[in-house]
Amino acid sequence: MAAPSLLNWRRVSSFTGPVPRARHGHRAVAIRELMIIFGGGNEGIADELHVYNTATNQWFLPAVRGDIPPGCAAHGFVCDGTRILVFGGMVEYGRYSNELYELQASRWLWKKVKPHPPSSGLPPCPRLGHSFSLYGNKCYLFGGLANESEDSNNNVPRYLNDFYELELQHGSGVVGWSIPVTKGVVPSPRESHTAVIYCKKDSGSPKMYVFGGMCGARLDDLWQLDLETMSWSKPETKGTVPLPRSLHTASVIGNKMYIFGGWVPYKGENTETSPHDCEWRCTSSFSYLNLDTTEWTTLVSDSQEDKKNSRPRPRAGHCAVAIGTRLYFWSGRDGYKKALNSQVCCKDLWYLDTEKPPAPSQVQLIKATTNSFHVKWDEVSTVEGYLLQLSTDLPYQTASSDSSAAPNLQGVRMDPHRQGSNNIIPNSISDTVNSAKTEQTAMKETSVKNKPDFKALTDSNAILYPSLASNASNHNSCMVDMLRKNEGPHSSANVGVLSSCLDVRTVIPETSVSSTVSSTQIMVTQQTIKTESSSTNGAVVKDETSLTTFSTKSEVDEYALPATKISRVETHATATPFFKETSSNPVATMKGGERQWCDVGIFKNNTALVSQFYLLPKGKQSISKVGNADVPDYSLLKKQDLVPGTGYRFRVAAINGCGIGPFSKISEFKTCIPGFPGAPSAVRISKNVEGIHLSWEPPTSPSGNILEYSAYLAIHTSQIQDNPNQLVFMRIYCGLKTSCIVTAGQLANAHIDYTSRPAIVFRISAKNEKGYGPATQVRWLQGNNKKAPLN
Repeated sequence: MAAPSLLNWRRVSSFTGPVPRARHGHRAVAIRELMIIFGGGNEGIADELHVYNTATNQWFLPAVRGDIPPGCAAHGFVCDGTRILVFGGMVEYGRYSNELYELQASRWLWKKVKPHPPSSGLPPCPRLGHSFSLYGNKCYLFGGLANESEDSNNNVPRYLNDFYELELQHGSGVVGWSIPVTKGVVPSPRESHTAVIYCKKDSGSPKMYVFGGMCGARLDDLWQLDLETMSWSKPETKGTVPLPRSLHTASVIGNKMYIFGGWVPYKGENTETSPHDCEWRCTSSFSYLNLDTTEWTTLVSDSQEDKKNSRPRPRAGHCAVAIGTRLYFWSGRDGYKKALNSQVCCKDLWYLDTEKPPAPSQVQLIKATTNSFHVKWDEVSTVEGYLLQLSTDLPYQTASSDSSAAPNLQGVRMDPHRQGSNNIIPNSISDTVNSAKTEQTAMKETSVKNKPDFKALTDSNAILYPSLASNASNHNSCMVDMLRKNEGPHSSANVGVLSSCLDVRTVIPETSVSSTVSSTQIMVTQQTIKTESSSTNGAVVKDETSLTTFSTKSEVDEYALPATKISRVETHATATPFFKETSSNPVATMKGGERQWCDVGIFKNNTALVSQFYLLPKGKQSISKVGNADVPDYSLLKKQDLVPGTGYRFRVAAINGCGIGPFSKISEFKTCIPGFPGAPSAVRISKNVEGIHLSWEPPTSPSGNILEYSAYLAIHTSQIQDNPNQLVFMRIYCGLKTSCIVTAGQLANAHIDYTSRPAIVFRISAKNEKGYGPATQVRWLQGNNKKAPLN
């Protein structure tokens, strides 16, 4: 975590959709990039379910159905996969609940569940301010506040320290409550505390950590429960313990428990002897406990004032949720001293990156031309941009292009939540697709209806700092749009010929192909078979293992409007090529043993059109700091064009509020040699009585007459069993037609590729007078089971 002075808080200053009213006592959980908020109170208890998409900066209200629970505050709220459990809370003043509800987020379906009571003892009584924590298939309930009076108008508080275990059924439903027998001294009764569960990597048993709370006076004690031995203990801690508090939040990221906000005693209060009605105030203090060493670290002290509004103001009863290594905070109650009749609630949304982002995946090739690459890499969650670099063994030369087009970048602060911030391309794909200069990627555009553009900004390639290629935004916006329109990307990349039995890493050239042809540049067209899925309010949430709402992965889901079904067979053309992998520490080509890396630029999203790169002054290495550090002034750097028939190494690093993370492994691609045909496009698969029908469109850049096409099928062999990353292909068609039948007998020998989602892999390539061009690769998704392809 960054030093306290370097914390880079970000306030989300613009968003779309219906923003929830300010409140306190609400709860939030995360499902992938979605922050789901329920309950809370402010001028009445809220009963709506609100969802904030952190990737698209959009609020929305799902159309929930089923046994919709009443609004509640200070309730238990946990997430298990794509289901959410709600327990207890205050449903109206003086009346508390002990009911349990389950929400299936894949269908936005509520269900009231009735767990079996404990075999000995009573089930949990109605309560609020309890902790409700999930680990494995069990939820753990501790403490809270009960009302001793049966008359809700006569509130007689009773603090609790009882402990329950709730066993869950897989996927949906619960088994029942139990009362574990614990050892050691039990924590004192309390409410509005926090409890998190953490298990040390590779060793140790899961432990629940209870911190703070209220029982007349606020508490600052830390308790630990070993969930295997059911033994309570008070771990010894180092560092400065946060002030006693309640209504704070505790969030675990890695091995750290982050404590933010809450009510703390007013200055001068003696916490040991203070009466129940002592004065208190909100705080914005921020600390973490290293759960491996039990050492406290103060990031923002209670005495630090913020006169620049550079971080969240003091609050209590807010919500906090961790998405990746980023913490989000929303709303809560603000104010100093007691003011029961004049509560003020915050409505602001903040986030904080707690550590540098992990390394992205290797750079993948979408499209290669004689002097450019269109590349992509897998998204890293909750990042603000990506630094792309390249290296080549060619001597660097001064480019003739005008370097004045690049803006001065010093002092620029990235904010992906501000639409248009540092964004030099149009605000939506549709703004550019009609005027895009397609050149090498001229394609027939087929509109896809009923697909709301939830990621118009983030799908287009917003270059945050330099603009490196002429018409880069147009090319990339057009490409993304064509990916959504079931059109295959094209390439004129020069590759060796595909033999009848082919290893993915080794392409054997024909005698007519120049011996200088080396590394393979293979286009990929993804095709999927989906089960039907309903959607509400533009959000599609899948069952099984994960959500795919607003996904930007290569296997993109259809975005369906309400009451629209996803067809069983869909074609999603995108490109994810195979590439030559090199060591992350390649042989040095510079004096001093270090390879010279040059910046391509800093990009908002995970695609880039590369035709030039920046030359650093002699002896200088690339930047290492963004946000909290210096950014190079690209306008002062010279640029160099890519050269045909040349190999380039690429690496990429993600950027967030903590700076630049580690670089990816290195990929190597080669620019094309003119004269070879492009890749076939618009590949389609449909079932028939014989097997499947495979069809495609000719290359848009044939570079002469197409003499023949070849289609290949990845087959199951012992070689693949030994090395699943190396596919072996068998030729199943050779001819002039742009379609072929793949029989059931051939499909019986198909290899199911599990490198991402299970799929059968095909390749199709075209040949002209000069030889074979790049292959288009097709992944036909088979679902999560190991059924026969045509079942």
